[in-house]
Amino acid sequence: MKGSVVTRNNHQAIVLELGKDPVTGKRKQRWIAVDGNKTEARAQLKQITYEYERGLWALPTKDTLQSHLEQWLTGYVAANLSPRTEDLYRYIAEKHIMPRLGNLRLNQLTPQAIQALYAEKKKAGLSNRTIQIIHNTLHRSLENAVKTGLLARNPVDAVERPKIKRGEIVTLTETDIHLILEFAKQTSFYELFYTLIFTGMRRGEALGLKWGDIDLLLLKVSINRSMTYLRKAPKGEKMKLRPPKTAKGRRYISITPSNALVLGEYYEKRNQIRQSLGIPLLNDNDFVFANYKGIPYMPDSITGAWIKLVRKCGLPGRRLHDCRHTYATLLLKKNVHPSIVAAQLGHASVSTTLDIYSHSIPALQELAASKFDDIIIGEKQSVR
Repeated sequence: MKGSVVTRNNHQAIVLELGKDPVTGKRKQRWIAVDGNKTEARAQLKQITYEYERGLWALPTKDTLQSHLEQWLTGYVAANLSPRTEDLYRYIAEKHIMPRLGNLRLNQLTPQAIQALYAEKKKAGLSNRTIQIIHNTLHRSLENAVKTGLLARNPVDAVERPKIKRGEIVTLTETDIHLILEFAKQTSFYELFYTLIFTGMRRGEALGLKWGDIDLLLLKVSINRSMTYLRKAPKGEKMKLRPPKTAKGRRYISITPSNALVLGEYYEKRNQIRQSLGIPLLNDNDFVFANYKGIPYMPDSITGAWIKLVRKCGLPGRRLHDCRHTYATLLLKKNVHPSIVAAQLGHASVSTTLDIYSHSIPALQELAASKFDDIIIGEKQSVR
C-alpha cells in the first residue's frame, strides 16, 4: 500500500493507493480527511504505513459481513471459479453464514463469534465436512477483505479448522454387483449403473456423455465434460455442462466388451422407441443417459434411484460413489499398475490414487514385503 498527503480547499487529506480492483481492473483509492496541518498529516500517514506493514491497521469500514460476502460472490467468485464452486459457496453463505453473522461489521467479526457458529452448527447435526466447507468459505472471503485493506487480519486464521476423519473405503462384492444389476433391470437406469460399475466413471461424467464420445468397436469412451446441477441458478439454467477440472480429467477410457454390448443394445432400444414415437433417431450429439426425448437425467434423481435400488437389494448404505471405489480397488487387487488405474479414474496424479486406496488394500503391502524379502534373502542365497 502506498500513500500521499494532498491539500484540497485548505484542508489536508491522506490518499491511500490500494492497487487495482480484481474484477474491474480500475485503480482503487481511499481518501482520509486529516484534522490538522500537513506535518500532522504526514505523521498520521507514517503511522498508518507502520501499522499496515505489521498487519495492525485496516481501512475504516461500515461494511457488514453479508454485504462483503455478496460482493465477493458476485465479483471474485463468479469471475474466477467454476459455476459449481460458486453455487456451493453461495449456498453455504446464504444458508449457514449470513443468517447468523451477516449483520456484524467486518471489524466486529471475532474468532469467538466464528467458533460459536461452528458449535451451533455441530449441535444442529451438521457433519464436520459441512462445517469445514463453512470454514473454507469464510476464510476465502475474508482473505479477500485482507487483500483489499478492509481487514488487518483474517479472524478465521485464529479458529481451528474442523477435522475430518477419512472413513473406511466401502466396496461392493461380486455378489453385491450381480444382485444390484439384476434388480436394476427393472428400472430405467440399468445401463447407467452398469457403466458406472464397470468403468469407475464419476456420476457427472456419465451424465455428460454423448453418443459421439463412445466407440463401441474399439471399446473406447472419451470423457470431455461433466453434468452439474446448480441449485442457486435461475430456473432453466440449473443443469450445466462443464469441462473436467484438470487436464487429466479429459481423457480416453477403455470399456469392457460386456459394457459395450449393454450400451449397444441400449442404443438400439432407444432408437426403436424414438422411431415408434416419430422422434428423429439418435445422433452423435445426443446424450447417452437421457429420457426418450433426449433430456439428460438430473444427477440427484440418479442418486435417489440408486438409494431405492440398494435398499431393495438389502444393501442399505451403499453409495453410488462406491461403484468408483469398487472399480479402483478390484483393479489394484489384481495388480493392475496404479498409473493405469489413475488414468482410467481421471486422477490428477498417481499419488492421489495411492493416497485414497493403498491403505485399503492389504495385499499391496503384503506384496511389497514379500518383494523386499526376495531382494535381500534371494541375493544372500545367490552369494552362497
